[in-house]
Amino acid sequence: MDVAAVQSQLIERINSGVLVVDQNCCLLYFNRFMESHSLLQASEVIGKTLFDIFPDAPQRWLQRKIQSVFMLNTPAFSSWEQRQFVFKMRHARPVTTSSEYMAQNITFIPICSDGQSEPDKVGIIVEDMTDVFFYQQKLKDTLKELEEVSRTDGLTKVSNRRYWEERFRIEFETAQRYEHDLSLIMFDLDKFKRINDEYGHQAGDLVLVKATELVQQILRKGDLLGRYGGEEFGIILPNTAEKGAFELAERIRSQFSLLTMQHDNRSINATMSMGICQFDSRFTRFEDMVTRADLALYQSKREGRNQVTIYQA
Repeated sequence: MDVAAVQSQLIERINSGVLVVDQNCCLLYFNRFMESHSLLQASEVIGKTLFDIFPDAPQRWLQRKIQSVFMLNTPAFSSWEQRQFVFKMRHARPVTTSSEYMAQNITFIPICSDGQSEPDKVGIIVEDMTDVFFYQQKLKDTLKELEEVSRTDGLTKVSNRRYWEERFRIEFETAQRYEHDLSLIMFDLDKFKRINDEYGHQAGDLVLVKATELVQQILRKGDLLGRYGGEEFGIILPNTAEKGAFELAERIRSQFSLLTMQHDNRSINATMSMGICQFDSRFTRFEDMVTRADLALYQSKREGRNQVTIYQA
């Protein structure tokens, strides 16, 4: 059996790239897989350096990797998870990924010529890991979506009550520990049952969505809006005293009262009532602030709706 011929045919036909370089990173071998994916012919590249052929390759990193194989006479490895690709080549997989380039595992193997104990060449094996990259990416995206769903209200897309209360507990404990300002706005839509009865529940849903969209546009990055239940919502305002909370609440209330919404060719106007509570060192739980902001909210309702009330002890 001609072992050399068998080896040559195997290397040409395996579904992995095989390159061989010398100590100057000049190419000595370039198999058919590499030709197919790089769109280069072996006859064009043999004798040239890796970096002439692949100018986008990480030159310093790749040189260090190859030199370490020569010096230590041991294999080295690079995973697609650490570096997505070393050689910029398009993948041929029938999948859609965020990258048009092949994800690669790279193995560097020392090669000793006959009769030598020290390597004078390095073999580089390129494995196409695009499928694994794609499915890992899909898994990561799915987990991110699930996390988002678990903390988001399905209708309004703001924080749901569970996540909102988790965040509020953290902000409350921070205010306790460091004596930071913290305010809470609780609000709900005035006569919301009448809107549902007169215009239908889809119209009621529309009003809830438009209200939260307007609030989100006004809030700062660190503020958090959450759906507390039904048509009631809460806004956590870190590092904000009651004066700032009142100004923000008035701005929201005023802009919403001027908003006209359209549903089934009918115009809908609505208002909201709001209550504010500022953190007090005598409070022991974040629920103490919710209770007091709710009391202020109900006072706004009793006094005619469409207004903002600050809780007074």
